Amino acid sequence: MQKRSTEKMNDLEVFNRLHDLIVSRKKSVTGKSYTEELFRKGQDHLLKKFGEEALEVMMASKDDDSDHVVRELADLWFHSLVVMAYHDISMGDVAGELERREGISGLEEKAGRK
Repeated sequence: MQKRSTEKMNDLEVFNRLHDLIVSRKKSVTGKSYTEELFRKGQDHLLKKFGEEALEVMMASKDDDSDHVVRELADLWFHSLVVMAYHDISMGDVAGELERREGISGLEEKAGRK
């Protein structure tokens, strides 16, 4: 797999900028944006797209094609950010949950969920 460079920007900055753009598209009504269309079509459509992208990641992984996996993961992460914006969830909310789980066994954390 070809190594991709992010020397020009911090990886998290990309996610934050994209999240901010998605949130702005949630409120937009220009009719010229794919993201805007996702929100306009509603949660069921949004979740269908999210599920399709997750399946495409799995299929690319099964094909053992790392470049394809990267492209599909980018699509999945984009659609994850759209779902976050739909629910008014911030990057900080998700980061806080990951931080809360840090150092806790996955089995222990899962057993402690309500």
